Amino acid sequence: MSAVKAGIAPLAIVFEDDGLVPNNPMPFLVYKGAVDVSKNPEATIERLFSDNGWGAMWRNGVYDYAHYHATVHEVLGVASGHARVQFGGAHGRVLVIAAGDVAILPAGTGHQCLSTSDDFCVVGAYPPGPPMDLQRPTPENHARALKTIPLVAVPATDPVMGKDGPLVQLWKR
Repeated sequence: MSAVKAGIAPLAIVFEDDGLVPNNPMPFLVYKGAVDVSKNPEATIERLFSDNGWGAMWRNGVYDYAHYHATVHEVLGVASGHARVQFGGAHGRVLVIAAGDVAILPAGTGHQCLSTSDDFCVVGAYPPGPPMDLQRPTPENHARALKTIPLVAVPATDPVMGKDGPLVQLWKR
């Protein structure tokens, strides 16, 4: 039985470059309540991401300072609890992500945790490619990121829905 709930479609948001956080012309995707995390939540999310070709996984939270990744895309699967996260930099959007939600961040998408429940836990993963980098929003990092972000390959699979998932259709160069 699939851990992904039937009939789930992602919310797609394009964040503009704000001069410090480059973001990406490809949409940030959020699947609300997509994953059944009622049993072994971390392992369920890890299996889903792995089955769909995303790896280099970790378990933790989301950093409480603004940052982005300029060389890799990232997926965050919420295993437990909830958090308020600022996505897209200072001019982006604050979203509440909760157990069962999955957020997919194209390279350059700003993110910062504003608050969490005590039991908040995220599983993060990356598509095949370069290792994760961590950039703070500075003019120098922004200038470098504008050169590296266009070079990041579009993943072959959506970490939630696989090779025919919405990411594959929505993320075009």
